[in-house]
Amino acid sequence: MPKYNNFLIETDLFYNLNQSQLKLIDSLCEELIFKKGEIVFSENTREGELYIVESGLVEILINPDLIAPSDRKTNKPTAIALLRRGQSFGEIALVDEGIRSASAIAREDQTRLLKITRVKFLNLCSSNPELGYLVMYNLSVDLARKIRNADLQIREALLYQQQERCH
Repeated sequence: MPKYNNFLIETDLFYNLNQSQLKLIDSLCEELIFKKGEIVFSENTREGELYIVESGLVEILINPDLIAPSDRKTNKPTAIALLRRGQSFGEIALVDEGIRSASAIAREDQTRLLKITRVKFLNLCSSNPELGYLVMYNLSVDLARKIRNADLQIREALLYQQQERCH
């Protein structure tokens, strides 16, 4: 019997799948439990998993020092998102095999995540193209929303920098 079907249908990535498709996605899921402060994955690592927050909180952090001039190093990662139930992260790993662009850290004890590996997911998409299309479409919508939000944050930061220079 599917263990995560009721939860998966609540997520943006899988909301429009039928019961048999959800059952297939369910079979890919592995549940992981993290303690507060435990690292899910680190920036600049090469991993191939998507994660979905089942319960708890996950903070997404970037390290600006990776591109900062040596005289402007802060040594402090910056939080860019706090994710809750039903939200996903690490999706880019399903699309390419690049390095992680951010770190993910559990911010509550007993944070439960569902993990889906790239290899298993792509195998399922190959054997079930309709399901693959639906999930990849949902994934692209989700990534587009995240890119738009990042674009707004960049514009706000640039505007703030311009205002600081003028004063």
